[in-house]
Amino acid sequence: MDDKKRAITLSAMHVFQKNGMEKTTVSEIVKGAGIAQGTFYLYFPSKLSVMPAIASVLVENTIEQFESNNTAQAPLISQLQVLIDTIFSMTQEHRDLYAMLFAGLGSSQQMDQWEAIYQPYYQVVSQIIKRAQHNQEMNASLQAHQTAVMLIGFMESAADQLFLFDYANESAVSAKKQTLLELILNGIT
Repeated sequence: MDDKKRAITLSAMHVFQKNGMEKTTVSEIVKGAGIAQGTFYLYFPSKLSVMPAIASVLVENTIEQFESNNTAQAPLISQLQVLIDTIFSMTQEHRDLYAMLFAGLGSSQQMDQWEAIYQPYYQVVSQIIKRAQHNQEMNASLQAHQTAVMLIGFMESAADQLFLFDYANESAVSAKKQTLLELILNGIT
């Protein structure tokens, strides 16, 4: 993503979180990005079309946070705990953006971009799976990429349920994380 597109995307993230999707204007986004309004339209045809770029930044941030807290040679259970913690943390921190993303991607008919946006994320988790299979920590018959896709989806769904719909307290969050980890381990080992 080039610098201007990133500036627009980061500004849109800020303005969407502050004002909500309906009240956000392209004028506010470009003001925050420090660019001319015409420049916005070189990259995006509408404010909703920024949604895939926002999703891409959130995926990048999730990967960065996970990798900064993870030890690649740690046992599988430790890496899964870090991944769950990261997903829950990001979902809680950006709850409003995630809710808008689901609505924005669906309404803008750009859902087909979702899989491409998630490919780097899938690759990171696939590598963890392959290493765990090599170390005989998990079922070797599971296909790494498909397992990564399902694990991320399962973890994100649990986080979404808590932070987008239930607004759970800290003890509920801890219990959900532990149950999620146990379910995953029972399914892949």
